[in-house]
Amino acid sequence: MGANTGYSLKELLAEAWEIRRAFFPPQVEFVTPFRTLAVSSTGEKCALNCSHCGGYYLRGIATLEEALQHNKQKITSFLVSGGYNLQGGVPHFAQWEKIVKLSCRGALNMHTGLVTEEQARKLSQVADVVSFDFIVDNQTIEEVYGLSASGQDFIDSLQALCRYTKVVPHLCLGLKGGQMQGEFKALEKLKQEKVEAICFIVFRPTPGTLFESCAPPSLEEVGSFLAKARIMFPALPLYLGCMRPGGRYRNTLDQLALQAGINKIVQPVPAARRLAADLGLIAIKGEECCSL
Repeated sequence: MGANTGYSLKELLAEAWEIRRAFFPPQVEFVTPFRTLAVSSTGEKCALNCSHCGGYYLRGIATLEEALQHNKQKITSFLVSGGYNLQGGVPHFAQWEKIVKLSCRGALNMHTGLVTEEQARKLSQVADVVSFDFIVDNQTIEEVYGLSASGQDFIDSLQALCRYTKVVPHLCLGLKGGQMQGEFKALEKLKQEKVEAICFIVFRPTPGTLFESCAPPSLEEVGSFLAKARIMFPALPLYLGCMRPGGRYRNTLDQLALQAGINKIVQPVPAARRLAADLGLIAIKGEECCSL
């Protein structure tokens, strides 16, 4: 059975689970990332005002100045993100000296956006890992980010980053206002790259954004996609990241992710923890950002 087939969700999950059993030990990592502090190098500023976010997720996270003054012993790493510039990159280099200082205080997971070859090389001086939002569908890039960039620009940036440091691409399922468009093509492109893992997140409607009234993709679509990803990448670690809808949707999604052979889930619901035990998986606790 191949990943492009029209098999039912039940059949895809069954194949994905058998592949997981063949390539990985019977354990799953459940992450509560209290040791990682989220930091924005741009504060609340974002030049793009993207349709799915609108700067919402930059509110309330630490600035670089606050992170450098942080003295809690439990913090051992930092997720350094920020708002995009008009070129689709996060302008970390405007705060480079502070980022270098921060790298001396803990591991850095850098969220970069589009980069040049030289920027990728320089980022490797501080990044323990790069989280890279990977999109190859041109229409999605235009409608969500308002960028004139293409999918090839994202591929070029990913390849540049991979030449210098560990990279965990992030695929947002349903990014185009809850519609699945281009995600499978992105998976096919990743087959050609040397990535350390893939992290999946799922579109969630966010108040005050252009997409606030959009629904997330159907659970059947997402479950099938995760199963197909495991079938396509039998030996690659696959993660379900923190950004995903809540409530009943999350309750079902987390259980589907386990059945699809996902290796790591951030803040899983209690039902997923119980299912893991029923599946014979040993739960391991993670305390830092899943990409670390």
